[in-house]
Amino acid sequence: MTRYAVQLDPGEPSFLRDPYPVLASLRANGPVLWHEPMGMWLATTHKSVSAVLRSRAFGRIWSDWEPVDELEPFNALHRNQMMENEPPAHTRLRKLVAGAFGRGHVERMRPRVESLAAEMVEQLDDRFDVLADYAEPMPVYVIADLLGVPREDHQLLRTWSQAIVHMYEPRPSDEVKAAAVEASTAFSDYVRAVVTDRRENQGEDLISDLIRERGRGAKLTEDELVASVVLLLNAGHEASVNAFGNGIYALMSHPEQLARITSGEVPMEIALEELLRFDAPLQLFERTATDDVEIAGQLIKSGQKIACLMGSANRDSDAFAEADVFDVGRDPNPHVGFGMGRHFCLGAPLARLELQISMTHLLRRFPRLELDGEAPRRPTWVLRGFESIGVHA
Repeated sequence: MTRYAVQLDPGEPSFLRDPYPVLASLRANGPVLWHEPMGMWLATTHKSVSAVLRSRAFGRIWSDWEPVDELEPFNALHRNQMMENEPPAHTRLRKLVAGAFGRGHVERMRPRVESLAAEMVEQLDDRFDVLADYAEPMPVYVIADLLGVPREDHQLLRTWSQAIVHMYEPRPSDEVKAAAVEASTAFSDYVRAVVTDRRENQGEDLISDLIRERGRGAKLTEDELVASVVLLLNAGHEASVNAFGNGIYALMSHPEQLARITSGEVPMEIALEELLRFDAPLQLFERTATDDVEIAGQLIKSGQKIACLMGSANRDSDAFAEADVFDVGRDPNPHVGFGMGRHFCLGAPLARLELQISMTHLLRRFPRLELDGEAPRRPTWVLRGFESIGVHA
């Protein structure tokens, strides 16, 4: 067994500020390492992470958190959603919502997203918090419109989402667990009320579509419907907000790269791939071996877990020339930001559309945007982002 040989404390403040030196040390120790404190393997390189994500010998195998009775509201939302299941349940659940996130359908949403972004940037003053005033409400509005949920509830949805996703960090505290249970209960109750209303007042939205599918005999339980809607609301904005925040911070920290975009030298659709690579909003994605399997010469036994270190893979010099350099013109850019294989992010086309449009409108309105000093990081590693980003024109 290849032993972990580098200090890794996911809660250490200096690591949260900049995890990349530690991740580089991990890669130098090997592509697959055993990490005793986390009780799992770590895939550290682009090649090993890609191999795990593509392998059918690894799956998302949900185990209820304990004590089960106490944590049932949280467990139920995850037990019944596609991300925590493998075929046939994953295939069935994903197929029901996949059409709404296909490239053609998402592209038809472009005028609506363009209009929303234009309206929102016009309401910004010359000094503002680019997260709270722009990046956070934008994707919530878009996914809320898609699902048929009132836009004005965006702050509620964001608060519940953040309480739930804090459970994805290593070793969450009792306080974090209690907050996640409370948020899961409130979120579920909220979605159930929306579903009840849609049964009586169906519209042209995804919740109405799912209700119609059930009416046509689709094998979708009430709990699965609720869990699917919560997953889409969570995933539809949580990663997008962090991708935007990490990306805009990187741009404003590298004014010469920002100038390459605002001058028209580098198209936004190329640049946004580097924003996703350079400071990954999702740093870790966990899988479980469903059979004995070898990755990079290391045997992973059935039942063992492996953490794909996405941020480390995206800084691997074997996959990216000058991997620690922020280069908005980098092309090709084979980052792993949206995952790979069976669990490749369903919302990738929508996320790219939102990022491209929201960044373009913001930089067109404020081409010389600057930071108001250091921005505070969220105290999380797995979902990496900022608490706020103060800026001025």
